[in-house]
Amino acid sequence: MSAPHAHTRDHAGGHDGAPPPDGGHGHGSRRGYVMGFLLSAVLTAIPFWLVMSGAIASVQATAIIVVALAFVQIIVHTYFFLHLNPKAEGGWTMLAFIFTVIIIAIVIAGSLWIMFHLNSNMMPMDGMGM
Repeated sequence: MSAPHAHTRDHAGGHDGAPPPDGGHGHGSRRGYVMGFLLSAVLTAIPFWLVMSGAIASVQATAIIVVALAFVQIIVHTYFFLHLNPKAEGGWTMLAFIFTVIIIAIVIAGSLWIMFHLNSNMMPMDGMGM
């Protein structure tokens, strides 16, 4: 009969072998939800203030800042509310999310490329006798 290994605890739990407070499912805590809410509120208030006050004279610069803050807000929502991080479910949810983002980027870029070049590839309509 062999001696049992002294180090047989599940490493997903705490030091005492108990499961983590979230049940091991990667769900957030109250602190995480409050932090996510506050960040979301700030990331919504800043673009609203920029647009409504006209603090930046350049419309293009304002639009770029608003879009950049929108992307930051997407990251905040996916991390704090959707719990997409490398630790959740062994990283598989993060991998699936990254794959989805890549596919969507390909579809959008391809659609924009087709629409941009569509005009130059169309037959001329001015000499068709309509």
